[in-house]
Amino acid sequence: MNSDWSRLWPILVESFGQTLQMVSVALLTGGLAGLALGIALYVTRRGNLLDNRWVFGVLNVLVNIVRPIPFIIFVTLLGPVTLQVVGTTLGTEAFIFPLSVMTAFGTSRIVEQNLVGIDPGVIEAARAMGASSWRIITTVLVPEALAPLILGYTFLFIAVLDMSAIAGIIGGGGLGNFAIVYGYQRYNWGVVVVTVLVIIGIVQVAQLLGNWLARKALHR
Repeated sequence: MNSDWSRLWPILVESFGQTLQMVSVALLTGGLAGLALGIALYVTRRGNLLDNRWVFGVLNVLVNIVRPIPFIIFVTLLGPVTLQVVGTTLGTEAFIFPLSVMTAFGTSRIVEQNLVGIDPGVIEAARAMGASSWRIITTVLVPEALAPLILGYTFLFIAVLDMSAIAGIIGGGGLGNFAIVYGYQRYNWGVVVVTVLVIIGIVQVAQLLGNWLARKALHR
């Protein structure tokens, strides 16, 4: 089927904007919440700064429960909570909430795993100099893990972009919805190909930017 791009182009641009909105808000809110959760997981581990097996156990189990849930199921599972928080279960705003929550739990493991790789001697040295736990977290832990964290967040960006593709199931719009509604459902494979190329372009730009920032962090 021939594509009427004079009509489809404005819809593609709108869908592109919706995808960027969903991904950017989810990364900002979920990424920050996940950073805090990941740090909490690390510092409450046995022998770490704020050793607390009960807090670590609860957080660890919670993350292990949420992360394996397929996102399309998670969106529907969180529907009642989304309704209370957002006021609706339909539309882009309603999709951003579960996307941000899942992003937070996904981020927490990335942060924790990168912090675990830090040389314990660096932390012990800071402790020996009398630095408080908060000061060690902000001036030692995060800066030491900055480069791998940047790469982790780059990977997370791509994962969130992937999850945003199913926003159409609740009327959230975005590139995934555009490809399904105007491409797949109408047997218009040209629309699908163009959408895929746009997504590939976004991913390439994000990966190049992430690699560049990580190199800058390594050579700071």
